[in-house]
Amino acid sequence: MQIDSDKSATATPPLHRITLHAVATPTRKRRGEAAEAAFLARATSLGFAVCIPWGDSERYDSVVTLGQSFLRVQIKSAACYANTRYRVRTTGSSYTVYTPTEIDFLVAYLVPEDLWYIIPASAIGHRKGIRFYPHTRHPSRAHFERYREAWCLLACEPKARGWQDIPTLCRCKHLTQRCAVCPTR
Repeated sequence: MQIDSDKSATATPPLHRITLHAVATPTRKRRGEAAEAAFLARATSLGFAVCIPWGDSERYDSVVTLGQSFLRVQIKSAACYANTRYRVRTTGSSYTVYTPTEIDFLVAYLVPEDLWYIIPASAIGHRKGIRFYPHTRHPSRAHFERYREAWCLLACEPKARGWQDIPTLCRCKHLTQRCAVCPTR
C-alpha cells in the first residue's frame, strides 16, 4: 500500500456538527440542568469555551472565556407561554436578585421557541423576574428584545458594547449568529 505523503500531511479532517438535545423530567432542578446542557451545546457550537464550576454553590452556572478574561453566566429557562409572555426568575433559591458583582450575564432560554436572550447583569436592575414577549408588536413590551440571540455580547469587552448595550457596530464579525438589533443583520 502506498501513501501519498504530501496529501496526508496537509489534509485536515472534516468537521462534524454534533447535535445535543437536553431533556428533563418536570422538576425545577432537572429543567435547570437541561437548560445548562443546552447552553453548553449552543455556546460551544458558536466557538465559545465554556467551563462548568464544581458543585452548585456559586451564584453562576457557567463561565465563558473572553480572550484573557472570564464571564460568569447564570442560565434560566422558560417553557410555559402564558398571557402572551414567557417569564424567568432573576433570583436564586434564596430569592435575592442576581447582581453584577455575582454574575456578568443572565442567559434566558425560551425552550418552545428555541430562543436565547443574553442579558448583561446590569440590565436586570432590581427585578425579581423578567418577561419576554417574542411575538409582540408593542415596543413597550419588548424591553429585552435587544438581547435576543445577542451572543456577540459574550465576545466583546463591556466598553465595546455601546450605550445600554445596544450595538452601533457589529462587535463580533466571526460569529454567524446575529443579535436582534445587530446593524449588519
